Amino acid sequence: MKHTKKLASLLLALVMVFALATTAFAAEKKGSITISSPVDGQTYKAYLMFELESYNTETGAYSYKITSAWREFVTTGAGKDYFSIDDQDYVTLKKGVPPEAAATIAKEAVAYAASNSLSPDATLLKQGNYTASGLTLGYYVVDSSLGALCGLTNTEPSATIREKNEVPVPEKTVKEDSTGNYGESNTAQIGDTVEFKTVIHAKKGAHKYKLHDQMEAGLTLNQNSITVKVGETELEKGTDYTVAFNVDCKDKSGAAATCDFEITFTNDYLSTITADTDIVVTYTAVLNENAEIANATNDNDTVLDYGDDSRSEWDETTTKTFMFDIIKTDSSMKVLNGAKFELYDAQTAGNKIDLVKVSDGVYRVATTTEKRAEGFTSAVIEAGKATVKGLDANTTYWLEETEAPAGYNKLAGRAKVEIKEANLTTTMEGDAWA
Repeated sequence: MKHTKKLASLLLALVMVFALATTAFAAEKKGSITISSPVDGQTYKAYLMFELESYNTETGAYSYKITSAWREFVTTGAGKDYFSIDDQDYVTLKKGVPPEAAATIAKEAVAYAASNSLSPDATLLKQGNYTASGLTLGYYVVDSSLGALCGLTNTEPSATIREKNEVPVPEKTVKEDSTGNYGESNTAQIGDTVEFKTVIHAKKGAHKYKLHDQMEAGLTLNQNSITVKVGETELEKGTDYTVAFNVDCKDKSGAAATCDFEITFTNDYLSTITADTDIVVTYTAVLNENAEIANATNDNDTVLDYGDDSRSEWDETTTKTFMFDIIKTDSSMKVLNGAKFELYDAQTAGNKIDLVKVSDGVYRVATTTEKRAEGFTSAVIEAGKATVKGLDANTTYWLEETEAPAGYNKLAGRAKVEIKEANLTTTMEGDAWA
């Protein structure tokens, strides 16, 4: 019979559960595994890789035999780089395998279990505590949806593993163009390009990360704008991650929806994360003609799937755009029809704000697509009463009267219109001809 020293001294990611109460192996002995400091709501799965045949506590010798489900892992799979197996199915650790190989072995073992659809020998759920009892003694790899666990006890029949993985958190922000700062909300004019940033606070043991992003109808994603970086290093699309657009997903309520894009990180890349790492995803969208106006918001939601079946909390940014009303009156506050106006971004000269007429008395800022269309002409605001939609807050606009009602003078200069995150009514009193 072949014996080996404790594999546990090297394989910190593998869990050895056996009894040392006597120097001879007792076949009827059973063990248990308990997860300490578990992440609430996770499911932990334990897979028996090597079964303990016998051990001697005085000499520190232990005999392990391969289980049928894990034979391929040791003979031709990733485990062949770390383990040897003889003609009698005894498993030994190869010489020269360093302790730091533990995390890699655990990840390879978890990947093998998943790719071969192995059933766990024990599933640890929250039932007062995370414990599985009545286990065959031997080496177990324990997996959670957060990643392979790295921890074990090797001196008692009851093993306790500390959950060292943490829940990754996505943090979403949007850039306010008036300040250049990122925050939870911004304001914009229809046609503006809005800059978004999502930071994934990735953790050691990162496992099956997929980022979902869902925009409301008022935002149009620029698909070519997506970049993914860690620090100043840009990750390689196709190697480190893949992107899919307009994919089926579920919204915050769990209802079927369409996500504008999903980023799936490859296992090869995630395996390189050995410490807290911020993955920064940036992209842009255009505020379009379907934008919600005034007190309503144009939301962009992000959520991260991770592990086997876990999901972070949704994080959201809001983009607002505003409107103002024009009322042309005489000195008695009687509404005067027949006035015409154009909107500018400066008190003199500057750029005219191109508009489209939505309906009688209602106008909105034109989109880039509309302005580039053949034959496009900016609408002239006709008042009496009119409403102009799709304007940026914290911005000053200037209204120029190009034609006065019959019998009245035009305004001598442009009228100042300040948008301050609220609906605004601008009343202009017309002067009669002298």
